[in-house]
Amino acid sequence: MDDRDWGTFLLPYEQTVEELKVKFKTMRSELKKREEYTPIEFVTGRVKRLSSILEKAQRLNVKMEDLETGIEDIAGIRIMCQFVEDIRRVAEFIRNRKDLEVLYEKDYITNYKESGYRSFHMIIKYPVQTALGQKIVLAEIQIRTLAMNFWATIEHSLNYKYRESLPDEMRIRLKTAAEAASILDSEMSSIREEILEAQKTFEENSNATTQVLKAIHQLYFYHLVNEAIECQGRFNEIWQAQDMDAMKDLLDHVRKLLSEAKKGSQPYGL
Repeated sequence: MDDRDWGTFLLPYEQTVEELKVKFKTMRSELKKREEYTPIEFVTGRVKRLSSILEKAQRLNVKMEDLETGIEDIAGIRIMCQFVEDIRRVAEFIRNRKDLEVLYEKDYITNYKESGYRSFHMIIKYPVQTALGQKIVLAEIQIRTLAMNFWATIEHSLNYKYRESLPDEMRIRLKTAAEAASILDSEMSSIREEILEAQKTFEENSNATTQVLKAIHQLYFYHLVNEAIECQGRFNEIWQAQDMDAMKDLLDHVRKLLSEAKKGSQPYGL
């Protein structure tokens, strides 16, 4: 190993991971606001440990002076999706971005590994602005479902324990588990529309409940204390009955009270 300052060497990679996490989380929020559904479930990132970098360099016969180009996943981002269909869509969003360049892709979903590993990888070039100027950093983006990620996390831990020399019995069991995860993804895809509809309904009901409580609280600012107490009592009854149609009616009613109050008129009661 050479005598470079490894902490300084890793700084651009750490910055790259943090910036990409923010960008993809922002993408998730924007898609949710635009479409009420986002193909991105959540985003994580990490900088490869120094010991892992050195082990991979040795395994791939990469010289120390070539680490920046020879090891492409020092900076890594994982994007988790609910459904297999979402993976292609997220990959297309990434291809269309102007703040990074996709060098190549590895489709381990269509062509999964012998071990059972499934994921979609994109190797990118990312221009990071450091204190000393712009630096081009290579990074790997992995896009996978929650089931794929669960399996891959377990396999990674076992490979680390056994130094990638897994016992044959363990390999067989892991491969069987990978097939089970794939079946789970297929089943989830088959009822995708029902799942999305249920999630949309839950989101709408949750938002309505939050808006009612906030609106009732606002009544106090307009000195509509009796109305606020009455609406709160009505809310409690509706919440116990889980009658969301009545909840939406109550929201409309409280909004009318607030509208009248803002106009300076005497609001009416329930």
